[in-house]
Amino acid sequence: MVLMDTIYLDHASAMPIDSRVFDFAKKYLTDYFGNPSSLYNIGQDAKEAVDESRKKIAELINAETDKTIIFTASATESNNLAIRGTAYRNIKDGKEVLASAIEHISVINPMKDLQKNGWIFNTVLVDKYGVVDLEQLKKMINKNTIVTSIMYANNEIGTIQPISEIAKIVHEKGHFLHVDATAAAGRIPIDVQKDGIDLLTLSSNDLYGPRGAGALYVKPGVKIQSVMPGGGQERGLRSGTENVFAIAGMGEAARIAKKEMKDESNRLIKIRDKLIQEITKIDDSYLTGHPKNRLPNHASFRFSYIEGESILLNMDIHGIQVATGSACSSKTLEPSHVLIAIGLKHEEAHGSMVMTLGQSNNIDQVPKIVKLAKETVERLRKLSPLTK
Repeated sequence: MVLMDTIYLDHASAMPIDSRVFDFAKKYLTDYFGNPSSLYNIGQDAKEAVDESRKKIAELINAETDKTIIFTASATESNNLAIRGTAYRNIKDGKEVLASAIEHISVINPMKDLQKNGWIFNTVLVDKYGVVDLEQLKKMINKNTIVTSIMYANNEIGTIQPISEIAKIVHEKGHFLHVDATAAAGRIPIDVQKDGIDLLTLSSNDLYGPRGAGALYVKPGVKIQSVMPGGGQERGLRSGTENVFAIAGMGEAARIAKKEMKDESNRLIKIRDKLIQEITKIDDSYLTGHPKNRLPNHASFRFSYIEGESILLNMDIHGIQVATGSACSSKTLEPSHVLIAIGLKHEEAHGSMVMTLGQSNNIDQVPKIVKLAKETVERLRKLSPLTK
């Protein structure tokens, strides 16, 4: 149950659907419920909604045409289609794939799966801020590297990558660049043509759209194959009856994001910077990610001597929801691979707290957030055997 006086700071994990988006799309749950593959009017109305959404999403990322947009059920599915579909379709040109060390697990695991089937999978290192090492990238990539996957911005530390520079390196030495833009889309401008991106992953829920929809941009001329054969929907690349409600909602969310992104990002930057300024005043607290080149809604920290899960639970008791990259919040016993990749020791990586801002947040909430964060850290340190 969400209380009225809670402060939600985990928008990278889940976003509420924008009421405007729901009002726009709800008719596709009731009156316009048809199958887009059907030839009668109700089906054609649904098809028109899907096509219109495709155009809106293409406009958000400045795609060459709406035909470059393939709808999926999630960002995870889009990542799988991009990596596995491109790798298998172009297997004659090589059997290597490459990713940064801080990619989302839905990128890492498909590449590991390819590795089990005879592919070479390598990871390129990042610096202490999470920025890809471009010199190492130049050395690692070669003519056999079919897919290189680098996320536009990291969901855990907020760092934005130099995608245009990365694209040049990939196209000079390898084949295709896939970019997971789940965390970045709707918060910073993305231009797939200017950035030189071949494949780009998007998520509906990360745009304040409904869950159950994702999209993959495929640059004209890039050949991929389906990883889920069936009835041949979405140009044969993603079979299955389209989720018209979620797809229509995703398109409307993309339209709103494009229109409001600049003003909303500027508003969130002020809140973000104030949080960073105040929370880093706590003893033995540190900002994670790049100090300047980071997402406008993203503030992430680590605290010595305490566990991230304890921070999360204590904050939640007092009505503030945050995230953590600690092992305790994941399904494994390992600390966050992102924090380890930027050079933190295991014990340092365990004490993380991630705040991702959204529409419900405002500058007046900062004093309460900071006060509770300070009290939580002090309380937990008194209980911790690691405290000096």
